[in-house]
Amino acid sequence: MVPGPLTPNVAMPLVTVTRRLMFNAAHRVHNPALSESENVRLFGKCNNPHWHGHNYTLDVSVRGTIDGTTGYVLDLGVLKQIVTERVVDKMDHMNLNLDVDFMRGLNPTSENIIVAIWRELEPAITPAALVKLVLWETVNNYVEYTGE
Repeated sequence: MVPGPLTPNVAMPLVTVTRRLMFNAAHRVHNPALSESENVRLFGKCNNPHWHGHNYTLDVSVRGTIDGTTGYVLDLGVLKQIVTERVVDKMDHMNLNLDVDFMRGLNPTSENIIVAIWRELEPAITPAALVKLVLWETVNNYVEYTGE
């Protein structure tokens, strides 16, 4: 018999699984400590005072050992539920500057958004561990974060 994930007395491999979710949100990239002209110079059309929006795609990757009973690292339906409740339901069709509690006081750049999402998700992911987030702002632009 070839040792595998369900073979007794064999170390369980670590596996990473990823769930993709989408949400739409508006924001204005703006630093209130700067003048209007400096904000426009730094952030261009992303500083539009009437907001602008994106169709975001969020990839959530978790790592853990394969459960001997289910064969899962973490049931992807459970992962979807966690991400939906803690992030998507709070951000979808919202203004990131005004409506999202965990974004308050942050300039909603993609970099700040992904770190804020990590802080919302990381404590809720069990028994697996959150290992990577990828946030696509457009089909050409994305950010990655691994909690470091």
